[in-house]
Amino acid sequence: MGDLWAVSILLTPDFKWSVVEDDLKSRRPGLDHSSPTYLTYVMYIWMMGCMSTPKHESAGGRVYGFTQARESLKAILDSSERGGLSTISRPDRAPAAVVNGESLRRFLALTVAPNVQVVNEDGAWAVFMSGQPFAAEATELGEALEDFVDALRDYAEDWEDHLYAAPNHRENWALVQLVDLSTDEQLTTWLTGSVA
Repeated sequence: MGDLWAVSILLTPDFKWSVVEDDLKSRRPGLDHSSPTYLTYVMYIWMMGCMSTPKHESAGGRVYGFTQARESLKAILDSSERGGLSTISRPDRAPAAVVNGESLRRFLALTVAPNVQVVNEDGAWAVFMSGQPFAAEATELGEALEDFVDALRDYAEDWEDHLYAAPNHRENWALVQLVDLSTDEQLTTWLTGSVA
């Protein structure tokens, strides 16, 4: 449990007042707590643990502990919907960020270069990304693009399962996030260079 704090109002003889935060466990020396001019008016506030107010320990956004995040899920999702960032931290683990999925998808669609290549050879269309382990081939271009989107989805599943740790796949994080956040139509639009 957290510490008890009180907010006290200190009145002077000329009726001027000031607010004093008072740690009830260790009263501040120098203040006469028995004086009638010192009024503990107040509210007891449970700090750190009972309230689901986030800590602000990072450069931006809100930082929640794991339990605090569960209790504050609605606030986290509401913040995300407004474009805010919430970070959920666990001891000895990398923090997780909660952001607006559509905003992230649009950003990734603009910043991840598809570098897709399309080749028509011997009556077949081949679609591939240079240096990537997936490709598709079909007799119609539309069908080849559909198969390529399927190949992207298969790759994203494999990446999340085990390829994320492989040195030659580690840097495909943004591509995988884009695939996971996009519909088939959005991926096709991204691959063909249309507006995302």
